[in-house]
Amino acid sequence: MIRFYFMGLFILIFAIGANGIAQSLGIKTWYGFIQLLLNKNESIMELAFLDILWLFFIYPLILGTSAAIGAWIYNQIIAL
Repeated sequence: MIRFYFMGLFILIFAIGANGIAQSLGIKTWYGFIQLLLNKNESIMELAFLDILWLFFIYPLILGTSAAIGAWIYNQIIAL
């Protein structure tokens, strides 16, 4: 259970950083995408290619990698 908590912290830290970078570059985050879904019917058509690439490929890859890093660091700490 502590391992999952530790991994979750890493995911949270990386997600906050990734969202900050995306917003500074003008790329839609999930928050902006959800706003499009709530306000308009054809939200997918309003996204740029980079937005789609970010939301469905790069961002999940970052979060998955952060979980793996968190698990690896946790295992290194426990191994001591």
